[in-house]
Amino acid sequence: MLPRVSGLAACQKGMAVSFTTAATLVNEMMEARDERRLLRLQKQLASVKLLIIDELGFVPLSKTGAELLFELISQRYERGSTMITSNLPFDEWTETFGTERLTGALLDRLTHHVNILEMNGDSYRLGQSRARKAEAST
Repeated sequence: MLPRVSGLAACQKGMAVSFTTAATLVNEMMEARDERRLLRLQKQLASVKLLIIDELGFVPLSKTGAELLFELISQRYERGSTMITSNLPFDEWTETFGTERLTGALLDRLTHHVNILEMNGDSYRLGQSRARKAEAST
């Protein structure tokens, strides 16, 4: 819920915001690369004031996908805000990005000038589902 709330607040302030999942973003960049329009997409994504990338780590990235995502984050570094959500602690991101070197370089850029919010607890969606079931049974 936090990304949507933060994204909504940014929109209400007139900021350009883009919300996507990591898998969708990587697939879009790979398609754009294959269709020779990657530079245009990268410029578009670099110009967004807040880019929200949800669900990083749910799907391992291909070598090319990981490199494209790294390149985008590098382009946005100190130019635009990037919010990333993940269920994985940083020390498990290597499984998603494939190499320690790429993961280290990515985390170096992401963790500079940031606020890291670590939340442990029950799933928001699971809690909503349980509440709906409880309401339905009453």
